[in-house]
This record gives sequence, structure tokens and C-alpha cells, in this order.
Amino acid sequence: MSPAASLAALMIGFALDLLCGDPHGFPHIVVFAGKLIAWGERILRPRFPPTKRGERTAGALLTAIVAIFCTALPALLLRALYACSVWGGLMTESFFCYQLLAVRSLYDESRKVAAALENGDLGSARRWLSMIVGRDTERLDENGIIKAAVETVAENTADGVAAPLFWIGLFGVPGGCFCKAVNTMDSMIGYKNERYRWFGAAAARLDDLVNFIPARLAGLLMVAAAGVCGCDAANAWRIFRRDRLKHASPNSAHTEAACAGALRVQLAGPASYGGQVEPKPFLGDPLRPVEVGDIARAHKLLFATAAFSFLLASALRALPVVMR
Repeated sequence: MSPAASLAALMIGFALDLLCGDPHGFPHIVVFAGKLIAWGERILRPRFPPTKRGERTAGALLTAIVAIFCTALPALLLRALYACSVWGGLMTESFFCYQLLAVRSLYDESRKVAAALENGDLGSARRWLSMIVGRDTERLDENGIIKAAVETVAENTADGVAAPLFWIGLFGVPGGCFCKAVNTMDSMIGYKNERYRWFGAAAARLDDLVNFIPARLAGLLMVAAAGVCGCDAANAWRIFRRDRLKHASPNSAHTEAACAGALRVQLAGPASYGGQVEPKPFLGDPLRPVEVGDIARAHKLLFATAAFSFLLASALRALPVVMR
């Protein structure tokens, strides 16, 4: 795999994601990782005692297996394909990059929520929203729906866009697949509930580590994006610095805080999950009430932040080419 081909694949994959969105109907690295995680849990969990130590050991072993396998498999596949055909390798690497990014799909799914609200259909808006957030949506009013949609766009700008681009920039497709596998593990077993508190501890901690730098970069890039999108960049910087560490997760609030400041609204706060309200701190100041148009403004921040993240990843991929 040459650095030049890897850079070209990143550019092609990024363009495909913007143009086409999620490639439904094709084998997907996230689906593969999800099936591997589910299979590994069924196999490993019964082989360890149901104690804190046993659960942590089984979960750590599963985390290592999934991370290594999802990184090594694409690396070996691409090496073999490039050895046979540069064009075959380039096409496959481009498709991997395309799969690893979620700019267009994040826009498309949240846009459905906005369209339903614009038509005055709160029921459809709640239904579309439930497909992209983990909180309960049945009783959300219009303001609650708007806030939840804006929050998920902001948060997933880091998780689904900036983080994989950062890891692709450093290590190519294998790095991006590693990031995506870790993120998938966290979303499946990284919960602090009775079932996964100890079994998912290793996955949750690895996800925190993998996203530590990308989350902070994404927040900074969203502040910069506010300046080119006609939003309040100065307030985005102020709220980012003040509120980015208020979330229980060390990585979740950076882009949410920047987005809240850029839009001059207040996001987050208590939310219901599984029928139970969880206390969460507010992010930003309520300088004005939220409105449906804030979802479109969040989309502008998404695309601008994605563009900046792509430029950073491209620069990282280009370094080996330039230094030759």
C-alpha cells in the first residue's frame, strides 16, 4: 500500500460518503464487528465465572480479539489486493474509507426529523428521532425533539466523522477500522448497567482512550467551523472551554458544547432512558430559544467540521509522500 494510493483512497471515500451516504446492501465493517462482538460474548462469557473479576477478564479478552481482528483483517486484505492489482487495491481501500465515514447518513437521518417538524408532525419526528438517539422520545415536545436532534448531530460529528478520519489519517484504513470496531464495542457492551458494568469495562475504557484526542480536535474544529458558517464563533469558543468537560464521559461534550455556543442555545440537561430520568448538566447558555432551523445550522457545522477533519487527515496521509 503506497502512501499516495492511501491518500487518493481517502479522497475518493470522503467524496463517496458526501454523495451517496451509507452504503446499504453491501458488507459493512460495522455489521461485521457487531456480529463478531455478539458471537464473542456468547462464546466467552459462559467460560468465565460470573464474578467481577471473571466478567472483566472475559470482556477484556473479547475487546482485544475484536480490536485486533478488525484491524488486521483489512490490513492483510489490502496488502494482498495491492500485490495483485493497484487498481483493485485502490478501489477496495476507497470503499473502506467510504464505509468508515458517516457525514451524509448523519445529515440524512436528522434531516428527516427536521422535515417532520416543519410539517407539524410531532409523531413522525419522534419516530425518526428514536432511530438516531438512545433516549426515550415518546414524550418529547417540539423543543425537546429539536435539542435532541442537534445534540446527536454534534456528538456524532466527533464519533462518526472526526474520529475515524483522524485514525485513517494516522494509520490508513486499518486505523479507521480499529476506531470503528472500538466505537461499535462501546455502543454494544460499554454500558454501566447490571449486564455490562464489568464485562464492558475494557471496551468503554478503550473507547475513551481512542476518542480522547479526536473528540478535542473535533470540538476545536467545530469552533473554527462556526466562524465560516455564520455562527457565533466567539461564543462557541467560550462555551467549549467552559462546558466541554461537564459530561460524565470524558469525550462526549466537546462538540456539543461548541455547537451550543455557536448556536447561542442551551443543550443537554436531564434526559429519560428506559423510563428513568438521568440528571445531566446543561451545556451552553439559553441566549435564545431553540427553533427548527437550528437543525439545519447544526448540519452546516457538521459539514464544515467534516471538511476541516478531512483536510487534517489528508495532511497526515500526505506526510509520507512529501517526506520522500
